[in-house]
Amino acid sequence: MAAHLQDMCPDRSFLMIEKRARLGGTWDLFRYPGVRSDSDMQTLGFVFEPWDNDQAIAPGETILDYLDDVVAKRGVGQHIRFDSAVVAADWRAEESLWHVTVQGPDGSQVVRARWLYLSTGYYDYDQPYDAQIAGLGSFAGPVIHPQFWPADLDYRGKRVVVIGSGATAVTLIPAMAEQAAHVTMLQRTPSWMAVKPSRDRVANGLRRVLPRSWAYWVARQRNIRLFDLLYKLARRNPAKAGEQLRGMISKELGDLYVPADFTPPYNPWEQRLCLVPDSDFFAAMRSGKASIRTATIAQVEPGGVRLHDGSLLEADMLITATGLKLQLGGRIKVSIDGQPVEWGREWFYRGSMISNVPNLTFVFGYLNASFTLRADNTAAYTARVLQTLRRKRASVAVPRPPAEGLVEGPLFPFSSGYLMREIAQVPRSTNSLPWRLNHDYLADCRDFRRNGVDDGQLCFEGTV
Repeated sequence: MAAHLQDMCPDRSFLMIEKRARLGGTWDLFRYPGVRSDSDMQTLGFVFEPWDNDQAIAPGETILDYLDDVVAKRGVGQHIRFDSAVVAADWRAEESLWHVTVQGPDGSQVVRARWLYLSTGYYDYDQPYDAQIAGLGSFAGPVIHPQFWPADLDYRGKRVVVIGSGATAVTLIPAMAEQAAHVTMLQRTPSWMAVKPSRDRVANGLRRVLPRSWAYWVARQRNIRLFDLLYKLARRNPAKAGEQLRGMISKELGDLYVPADFTPPYNPWEQRLCLVPDSDFFAAMRSGKASIRTATIAQVEPGGVRLHDGSLLEADMLITATGLKLQLGGRIKVSIDGQPVEWGREWFYRGSMISNVPNLTFVFGYLNASFTLRADNTAAYTARVLQTLRRKRASVAVPRPPAEGLVEGPLFPFSSGYLMREIAQVPRSTNSLPWRLNHDYLADCRDFRRNGVDDGQLCFEGTV
C-alpha cells in the first residue's frame, strides 16, 4: 500500500503501524524448519518489484530479504512504527476521521487518520487453533505448535509425531527428517498434494534474455493464467484431477503408495492443495525417515499417541500442526461513533471494502492463488479511491448496499476447517460483483478495468 501511495498519491502522508519488532508478518512469525512459500514467487512477489531469486518456491528467510529490499528501495522504513499494536479504531463522523488507539513502547497514543487500511492478514497471530486433543497435557516430551517454534528446539535422534496433514505438516516433515530418528505424519484425513519444482525454469530462462522487469511480467502473467486454468479444470472435472494427483504420488512412492493415505474425502481444490516442491516429502518417505499414519486419536499418553484402533504411536516429541484460527482485523476493536462494527452483518464490496464502513480498506487474499495478487489490486484500488475523493473534494467514501435485492451466496468456494469454524465473523458475499468476495483474480482485474471507482454504489460524501 505504501508503494502504491508513493506512485499514485505522492501528496498523501501515511503511517505504517507494525505490532512486531520487524516487518514480514507470517514470514517473521513462523520460524519452524523448512518454512517456505506455497505459492510461486512470480505471483507472490509484488507487481512493482521483480522477484530475482532463482527459487520460485522460496524459504521464509529469502522472502524476508526480498521484503527488506523493497522497503530499502522504496524508502518506506521511516514511515514504519514497530512494536506498536493498534487496539482500537473509532470513526468519528463529525470529523470524518479515524481515531486510532496505538499501544506502543511509550504507552497509549491516539493517531487520527483520513483512511484506515487493514493489512492484518486473516488469522490470529496470538492464538493458534486448539484442536482439543485429549490427554495432550500428559505427554512426557515437548509439545510444539509450529506458530510458536522455539529457536533452540533439538530434535536430533528423536521420534517425532506431527499431528496434521496440511501445508505446515508437509513442509515440516522433510525438514525435520534430516535430523530426527523418524517423523510420522498422523492425519485424521488426507490432503491433496501436488509436486512442483522449486525452481521455475521458464522464469529463470526469461531473465537471461529479457530485461528484468519484462522477464518478471511475462513469467508472472504466464503463471497467473496457467494456475487459473488448472484450478478451473480441477473444479470442472474433479474426478480426473484426483486421478492425476494420485497418479503423480503413486509414481513418486512406488510400493510405498497407500491409496487411503492420499485420498481425501473432498474433491481437489475444495481445500487448498499442499505443494510438495522437488518431491521432498516423498523423498523423506522413500528414505525411511518419514511415514504417514491415517487414524484418529483416542488420547495422548506420556509415551505417545493412543489411536482408536488401540495401538500406541510412540513419540519423544509432538508437533501440533492442527491449523490456524481465523481472525479478521488483527483483534482491533473497530467502531463507528462508538458503536462496534459487526463484520458478519455487513457485505464485502469489490473484495476490498466493507458495506457501511467509511474510509476503510481490508485486505483478504485469494484462497486459490497468491495472497499478494489481491493485496496489489486492493492497494491500487484504494489509491484510486483516494484520487477520486480529492477530485470530488469529498471527505468520505463508503459502500452503501441497496435497501433490498442483495441475496447472500457462498462466501468461500472451500470447505477448509479454519474458514468454516469462524465464518460468522466474516462479512457476507453475494453471487455477483461488486458485492462479492471474488476468488478469481483475472475476473477482478477485468472488473477494476471496466468499472471505475465512481460506480454509483460507492458513495462520496462530505466536503474538505
